[in-house]
Amino acid sequence: MRVMALDVGGRRIGVAISDELRIIASPLTTIPAEPRPAALEQIVRLVEQHEVSQVVVGLPLTMRGEVGPQAQQITAFARALGKRLSVPIVFFDERFSSAEAERRMLEAGLRRERRKQRIDEIAAVVILQDYLESLRGGMPTLLPPDEPEDEPED
Repeated sequence: MRVMALDVGGRRIGVAISDELRIIASPLTTIPAEPRPAALEQIVRLVEQHEVSQVVVGLPLTMRGEVGPQAQQITAFARALGKRLSVPIVFFDERFSSAEAERRMLEAGLRRERRKQRIDEIAAVVILQDYLESLRGGMPTLLPPDEPEDEPED
């Protein structure tokens, strides 16, 4: 089943989706972040429509790897989304995803106007591709900041 990634911003939410083998991330769409209930509902519809089994939300940690105010807002958004979804949501470090998306679009020769239109969904692609690669490499994903990891059994 597919994995969906979200790059949640104040104005727009970039959405990317994996192939069924979870190898390649592709841009799906960009949706308005406001009004928030409409954005949540649109994401729920996309999850159902594309038979998504997991949602990855980019968590904008600070340069020191800490949870700052922006990450707290994203966490609150993800919790609201989680109340509407029946699939798990995981957080993944999204530091540098927008810069990487911008670099990729520049290399592809996209004009400034087109880059501005697609930056959020391409950033979601970067987040999702990094997440998929971390699964293959065995790197752990980030848990929500206020949820402890399960204790290992003896």
